Amino acid sequence: MTAIAISLLLLLTVGVLFFFNKNSGASTTSDSEGGKRVEFYNGEIVEYSQQDLKSKLTEIQYEVTQEDGTEKAFDNAYWDNKKEGIYVDLLSGEPLFSSTDKYKSGTGWPSFTKPIKEKYITTKDDPGIFGMRTEVRSEQGDNHLGHVFEDGPEPTGLRYCMNSAAMEFIPKQEMKKRGYGEFLHLFKEEG
Repeated sequence: MTAIAISLLLLLTVGVLFFFNKNSGASTTSDSEGGKRVEFYNGEIVEYSQQDLKSKLTEIQYEVTQEDGTEKAFDNAYWDNKKEGIYVDLLSGEPLFSSTDKYKSGTGWPSFTKPIKEKYITTKDDPGIFGMRTEVRSEQGDNHLGHVFEDGPEPTGLRYCMNSAAMEFIPKQEMKKRGYGEFLHLFKEEG
């Protein structure tokens, strides 16, 4: 067997293992059509059918959050956002990241050194063709957000590389009226 054939066989095997691993994990689906039960940040619980999710989300939002996709680098809403505020889960509203922890990573995706609180995210191994990565999902919404890497700046050394399509940005000025006033302490008082 030639080296090329062995390489192709190895790539095919890794691809098959990746596919079965991605599709065998636990899920929050609540019906046979791929629906989802979402507990909102405010405690409200909503059941979404697969059709509800497809109607509520744009094509890229659905691909990223429900199918573990990745949006294009440098062609997404928040990669270069410099405004003060927080980023919340698109469906559940869970507070995920703060602009105070955002930095320019040069990757073309919004990157953060840490989440607002660890309890709002969950991580899991994500095997792929290029090795093992660590996937980041919202805890209650169970939406794919992106990945975390160990090549970030201090103080954590982590780079939470997120998809804009999985989040909504809440400007600092709107946080209180939108129910996120408890996180205003993250921002320095002016004056």
